[in-house]
Amino acid sequence: MGTERRERQKEQHRQHQESVRTALKREQRRRNLIGGVAALAVLAVIGVATWALFGDDNTSSSPSPESETAAEAVSELPCPPKDGTPKRITTFDAPPKMCIDPTQTYTAKVATSEGDFTVALDAKAAPNTVNNFVVLARSHFYDGIPFHRIVPDFVIQGGDPTDTADLTQLGGGGPGYTIAEEPPADGLYAPYDLAMAKTQEPNSTGSQFFVVTGDPAPLNSSPTYSLFGKVTDGKDVVDKIGNQKVSGPNGDTPEQAVKIESITISEK
Repeated sequence: MGTERRERQKEQHRQHQESVRTALKREQRRRNLIGGVAALAVLAVIGVATWALFGDDNTSSSPSPESETAAEAVSELPCPPKDGTPKRITTFDAPPKMCIDPTQTYTAKVATSEGDFTVALDAKAAPNTVNNFVVLARSHFYDGIPFHRIVPDFVIQGGDPTDTADLTQLGGGGPGYTIAEEPPADGLYAPYDLAMAKTQEPNSTGSQFFVVTGDPAPLNSSPTYSLFGKVTDGKDVVDKIGNQKVSGPNGDTPEQAVKIESITISEK
């Protein structure tokens, strides 16, 4: 009987520990800031903000199975038409095949509920990232997705396809695969740069992206995010989105959702 009791206690302890780990992971996801599942903690000291980047699960330093195989599998789906797929696609089985010509010039017109802005995509510096973004945009992946996180004077972030009206629950969704990063060669980011969000693990870029709206120093201290474009027109719209009133548990959730209506890709 003593042995059985000890076994029951061990099992109860194991279940308790598992529930704690699950709760911690759920809370970490909720607190994500930059990255498909990445978090950005803000600490203000005498008016100076200090930023720290963390991944989804701080309890493990090993890459997830999804990120380990990110650069290996390639989807067998055909490239989407240049004018877009007939229906919206939000889930993929693997990263897309190379559908762009890196020698061409690509631009993205991002239509939002607050106006439009245009981004020059850098296919030469980040061909795989631009290809990923172009394929998702032409698949209407981003249509209707909100900017779920706005950090004043830092970034606006969107790209999570999770179907929910509660913006605080966004930040952990993606297209069903991840790809390797293509960070800037000089390790520097600047205002109005377009970059992909990720976790602290390598090969964890998915569909979430952000536009830099303020001081990029926190990013420059950890230049691991794929830099693949620059806002060339509509900077006032980006600023307008970045100045939305925010609240929520981390002070970065827009009180009124700003949605991406469409992203139109042009090439020449």
